Amino acid sequence: MGFNLFICSINHPKLLFLYRIFIGIYPIAAWILGFVNPKAKQWHTGRKEILTQIAAALETNTKPIIWMHCASLGEFEQGRPVLEGLQKQYPNYSILLTFFSPSGYEVHKNYAGADYVFYLPMDSAGNASKFLKITNPSIAIFVKYEFWHYYLLQLKKLQIPTILIAGIFRKDQLFFKWYGSFYKKLLSCFTAFFVQDKSSQSLLHSIGINNEVHIGGDTRFDRVIEIAEAFTPIDPIAHFCNNSLVLVAGSTWFQDDETIAHFEKVNPNIKFIIAPHDITNQRLQNCLSLYKNAVLFSDYVKGFNTAPQNVNTLIIDNVGMLSKLYHYATITFIGGGFGADGIHNCLEAAVHYKPVLFGPVYDKYIEASGLVDAGGAISIEDALDFEAVANKLFSNEADRIKMGQHAGDFVHAHKGASTKIIHYIQENRLLTS
Repeated sequence: MGFNLFICSINHPKLLFLYRIFIGIYPIAAWILGFVNPKAKQWHTGRKEILTQIAAALETNTKPIIWMHCASLGEFEQGRPVLEGLQKQYPNYSILLTFFSPSGYEVHKNYAGADYVFYLPMDSAGNASKFLKITNPSIAIFVKYEFWHYYLLQLKKLQIPTILIAGIFRKDQLFFKWYGSFYKKLLSCFTAFFVQDKSSQSLLHSIGINNEVHIGGDTRFDRVIEIAEAFTPIDPIAHFCNNSLVLVAGSTWFQDDETIAHFEKVNPNIKFIIAPHDITNQRLQNCLSLYKNAVLFSDYVKGFNTAPQNVNTLIIDNVGMLSKLYHYATITFIGGGFGADGIHNCLEAAVHYKPVLFGPVYDKYIEASGLVDAGGAISIEDALDFEAVANKLFSNEADRIKMGQHAGDFVHAHKGASTKIIHYIQENRLLTS
């Protein structure tokens, strides 16, 4: 939601003062942390002379600009269907894509769907003014959880249409507290909101945000359908699976792997494909230790025709393959549900009409709750619960086919959010053809 929400519990004038201090300290902290943390180093290094870089890149641009900002990789996947739809609808515009986090920028800095991809300069009055003077966007689109004080105030001052898409609001958020005036003010800077559910719309109405709050749904449904429809086979994965029963576990953390590992040991005839959320060397070695009959995908692919016969687990050591892996699953498991932040993207698995399992922490994700209610997913409490549910699904084809059907139907029933947003932009003439 942006790192800055933590200071909302202070009265407005004091909060703004502390906000200025915080955004001044943050880059220094990132620089120091960068000596031991690669992502912090990327964050700091990527922003060196960033406004100069942006100005140089846009110097020869002659087209008006559509600007989309995403915090990270997940938000980009939500914004992507809208961005690509606008690109097709308005080919006379240049696309500017910005990220806050290295996990988004580093993966998509060469994204072909945008003309320009940059880190967003740190939020400050000077940076916001200079950035918008350089880019002069015709529209600004923020995805899900981005509320930057100076950028939003400057966008409103310049009367640039500003839209939040795939928004999700909960009553425990600080917008809706008696001390949340700082962020309530920022919400008034948006021209329109496209929120995921009725509850979010009602919450915005409760604090006086009444105009142009639309229930648009979650654009990720459109994105995962698009990905599934463009599926192309991965020969080494198909060879590994070889018509066996297969569990594909995506975006796993240590606790997820601990939960799965015992089941793997006592089920050597089932194939396991494990895609850790973090693919650092330490994390990969950790997975190889937990899963006794495992091999890294990069090693397997070098000679999969001569791979050892006792290998029943592949550890995926790359980024970008996961959404395709679910195609090969008999059942799927989504990581993150044993940690405080909750599960990762469960829609990537559900769209392939496969049963979905995940840990108990998923209440902040309405798509996960909806999937459980639809009968397409089951939340498991611990390793014993996982073993019982997995055994039942692997042994009962009719049950898992029914559950998979519910999962896929749920995803397809919620498509169309991107079209609603694009239609709004067209109908309100926020961009000209």
